[in-house]
Amino acid sequence: MKVIGLDLIANAPRGEGQPAPSPRERLAEVVADAQLFEELGFDGFAVGERHHAPFLSSSPTVLLGHLAAVTSRIRLFTGVTLLSVLDPVRVAEDYATIDHLSGGRLELIIGKGNGPEQAELFGIERTQAWETLRENYALLRQLWSSRAVDWGPPAGAPGVRHSPLRGADIQPRPLQSRIRVWHGSATSPASVELAARHGDPIFSANAMNPIEQYAALVRRYREVWAESGRDPAAATVGAATHSTWPAPPSRRATSTGRSTRRSSPRSPPPTTRCPARGPTTRTTTTTSSAPPP
Repeated sequence: MKVIGLDLIANAPRGEGQPAPSPRERLAEVVADAQLFEELGFDGFAVGERHHAPFLSSSPTVLLGHLAAVTSRIRLFTGVTLLSVLDPVRVAEDYATIDHLSGGRLELIIGKGNGPEQAELFGIERTQAWETLRENYALLRQLWSSRAVDWGPPAGAPGVRHSPLRGADIQPRPLQSRIRVWHGSATSPASVELAARHGDPIFSANAMNPIEQYAALVRRYREVWAESGRDPAAATVGAATHSTWPAPPSRRATSTGRSTRRSSPRSPPPTTRCPARGPTTRTTTTTSSAPPP
């Protein structure tokens, strides 16, 4: 099992009568958290992408580029990349660059996103997001795997990109031979079916809805995975859970976490206290390829 942290970078008042941190302060917290997660032995750190208040995660590529420079081991994730509204050419170039800056530590989690206003901000109807996500992902993979991509917008279908491609060769190529892409799963079988058909892992939000709804999506993922002729044991599922690190900080909690990690290298990293701030919620994600009991 592997454990990562995820920060959607919400920025709201931390308590009654208290102002929200400034954007500079909040973004500095994210950087400090990523460094602490690496120090404590976590496997990865993810930043979200939202394009509406109260979130400050509108530019994950810039933030991940910085995290690549201030960390050296921990894997870096998106959570999630809103591929339904983004130009796949820009996504391919930006994240290939981050893959090089991080030394091949990048993984993507893609999805259509939760806020419907985000789709409309980029000129996509909220009902079109699943269709654009499917088309954009196919093009993204093609851009990363081929040196000469020919592509045209599907006739009569919604899309983000309207200009055709002729012999497109994006630069730089990713450092990894294949950047691992996870598919965010929260409400629709479409996401898990897309993941299974491409042989990709899924990331189950496991947060807002009854657990049975998420379990049904995981079962559907495993069904389509097997129907596609893949080894059931290779299907990989990530499951999120909310965790809270309370303030004020505690040197004792941090040192206890470090000693626990050293003595039990196979156990999940312990819950620790973050740098000084008000109560902060993060998401911890565990991944496993084992089938459910």
